[in-house]
Amino acid sequence: MIYLIYLFFGLAPSIVWLLFFLRKDAHPESNRMVLRIFLYGVLIALPALFVEIGLSQTFSKIPLSKSIIAILNIFLGVAFIEEFFKYLVVREKVLKDPELDEPIDLILYMIISALGFAAVENILVLFLLEKPFLIGEVSFITAFRFVGATFLHALSSGTLGYFLIRYFSRASKKTLISGFLLATLLHGFFNFSIIMADEGKITKEAGFFLIALLLIFWAGFLNISFKKVKKLPSVCYIK
Repeated sequence: MIYLIYLFFGLAPSIVWLLFFLRKDAHPESNRMVLRIFLYGVLIALPALFVEIGLSQTFSKIPLSKSIIAILNIFLGVAFIEEFFKYLVVREKVLKDPELDEPIDLILYMIISALGFAAVENILVLFLLEKPFLIGEVSFITAFRFVGATFLHALSSGTLGYFLIRYFSRASKKTLISGFLLATLLHGFFNFSIIMADEGKITKEAGFFLIALLLIFWAGFLNISFKKVKKLPSVCYIK
């Protein structure tokens, strides 16, 4: 029974954000396709985790300072890997699908994949809680991850989705690289701020301020991106 409650609270943040972002599409995607990409986002999280563990072990063997190794882990071993795996879902399961008929769909499908990925993270965090089960603790963690990590995943992948649109319209690899760079930096700085606060290198208040500032800024960027993309022609063809 406890694990069913964990599943509910772990999925809740992703489902709420999913419903929010789907409202931005004037021509909604089929429920089948939305569920399919969400589930692929769930499934891709586990291989991503194994890759992260492998890279962490590899980085630890490099003769560099602990600080540099930590930065490599945060930005390359976690942030980039997670952004790449979420992108793989869209590249393999969306780009050739006939339901991809609007540029805005690329942003939405990236977000859907990301929210499936985030749901696994949320569930794992709850399953690793020390016993006994405390509903107050679970509720607090769920609320914090709703406005934090889950939102972060949606924003970073949505940003990459916007650059994917620009990439396919301009056919420039630099555009795609820029998208990965921005998504990775956003994700990495978010994780970096949390780790710095947890380790006492900055106050928790300063850490929360940096995180809030980052999320607010990027939410504004993604909102502007949505508005720009809505003005594009409504037929999206990927060669």
